[in-house]
Amino acid sequence: MSTTQEATATSLLRFATAGSVDDGKSTLVGRLLHDSKSVLADQLEAVEHASRRRGQEAPDLALLTDGLRAEREQGITIDVAYRYFATARRRFILADTPGHVQYTRNMVTGASTAELAVVLVDARNGVVEQTRRHAAVAALLRVPHVVLAVNKMDLVEYAEPVFAAIAEEFTAYAASLGVKDVVAVPISALAGDNVVEPSANMDWYGGPTLLEHLETVPVGTDPSVEPARFPVQYVIRPQSEEFHDYRGYAGQLASGVLRVGDAVTVLPSGHTTTVAAIDALGASTEIAWAPQSVTVRLADDIDISRGDLIAAGPAPVPTKDVQATVCHLNERPLHVGAKVLLKHTTRTVRALVKEISYRIALPDKAGDTLERRSGAEGLNVNDIGHVVLRTAEPLALDDYTDNRRTGSFILIDPSDGTTLTAGMAGEAFDTVSTTDASQEEDWV
Repeated sequence: MSTTQEATATSLLRFATAGSVDDGKSTLVGRLLHDSKSVLADQLEAVEHASRRRGQEAPDLALLTDGLRAEREQGITIDVAYRYFATARRRFILADTPGHVQYTRNMVTGASTAELAVVLVDARNGVVEQTRRHAAVAALLRVPHVVLAVNKMDLVEYAEPVFAAIAEEFTAYAASLGVKDVVAVPISALAGDNVVEPSANMDWYGGPTLLEHLETVPVGTDPSVEPARFPVQYVIRPQSEEFHDYRGYAGQLASGVLRVGDAVTVLPSGHTTTVAAIDALGASTEIAWAPQSVTVRLADDIDISRGDLIAAGPAPVPTKDVQATVCHLNERPLHVGAKVLLKHTTRTVRALVKEISYRIALPDKAGDTLERRSGAEGLNVNDIGHVVLRTAEPLALDDYTDNRRTGSFILIDPSDGTTLTAGMAGEAFDTVSTTDASQEEDWV
């Protein structure tokens, strides 16, 4: 068995759902869980009972997520709801994100670890403002795969031209943002068409159902083609008679493959050495790949502590000047001069917001493009922008476009520990227009 086959023997897909209000996202999630036999009997009975009380003959599958919606009404800040289910072919973690424009930050939270985003569109309305926003956020976060689920096809007589026009418009827009893999699926979440079972009403569609695509889409990347990145989480020194000279560095391999004998660089110090041994699950092994949790032993005694990065292959250059694209998550604005904590992998350092270069205005209507608005003094909740940070200690960040794990970080309020901002090292988009926003009103 090859390294890649071994690494993906147990397949797990993390995906996020997004859609405008009333596009039918709750019904789609409920249908996906119900038809894949992922709903417990007592849950289904409760939904059936609640539906009968409302005068509905068939169970309202949207009620499966109503408890989560109630949590949002209570004012929870980061309220992405996670659902876990499995089929015979794959395990899934679904991040259900709210659709309203004011919750852009919630999609950022849910999609930050996703390998696929399902963007829902009402077939009657086509591509709308929130559809373009969700596509832009998926592109910003470098989500590898996007599914356009054109819902409520039953309300447009299952018309192929309607689906084709929406798919063409969305695919072209997503491509302009750099999204390389878009699959469009015509569905009716209410009736169940093409969600889990193929639709008899759309014989013109020859592609997979939504679940079939989720089960077969490639998961992750081949670890052997990525540079190894190993953030140190804990230094193990038993100092017992049995393990008198043992010095191991425990953590989770963020990317790539580590082998015994590999030359590595310890960052930010820059010391070089080789991998002497790898311990996993109480036994020695010759190889480890992301995202395994292991203990690494090195050939030389080097001063290494939590937060250091052991890197094989081309190593990032440590820097105290961090340029990044960020999404502000907190109700408190982020201003130039703010003192924050920056958490990158297992390392947390003090930092200062030196500059807010611009904000990125996501498109509001058809034909609009992404726009950099310069002259901003602060970022409000849901704002996406570009900042320059000065850290107290050097950090070894990869560019986010090259490595989502070691290119991301969060900013934390040092006074109370709340999360302020999600950051991605480097530029988000290569080609966007620029205007002066110094005289403009704040946008959400």
